[in-house]
Amino acid sequence: MTNLDIVKSVYAAFDRGDIPAVLDMFDPQISWREAEGNPYEPSGKAWIGHDEIMQKLFTRIGAEWDYFRAVPHTFHDAGATVVVEIRYEGKYKKTGKTLDAQACHIFTLRGGKVTAFQQ
Repeated sequence: MTNLDIVKSVYAAFDRGDIPAVLDMFDPQISWREAEGNPYEPSGKAWIGHDEIMQKLFTRIGAEWDYFRAVPHTFHDAGATVVVEIRYEGKYKKTGKTLDAQACHIFTLRGGKVTAFQQ
C-alpha cells in the first residue's frame, strides 16, 4: 500500500465511523496538530498518541455533532508527505447549525503509518 493509499483509507474508515481502523493506520506516537484557533486545541499544541487524539478530538466529535464528515477533494502525493484539500461537513447538536468549511490536511508517513498530522 502506498502512502497515498493509506491516507485515502484513513478518510474512508473515518467516514464509515471505524475509528479503530483509523487509529490502526496511525503510529502509536503520532503527533497531531489542529489549526491554531481551533476550538478543540486553540493553541495548536500537538497531541501525542492515540489516547490524546481519542479523548481530545474523536470522542468530542461523536458527542457534540449529529454528524461530522471530512470530505477529501484533492490529494497531493509528495512521497512521505500527502496533502489533502478537504471540506468539513457537519451539524452541531447544541445549536443545530451546519458546518461547511474548507481545510487542508498534511499527513507525514513512515513505515506504512501516519506519524504526523497537521490541519
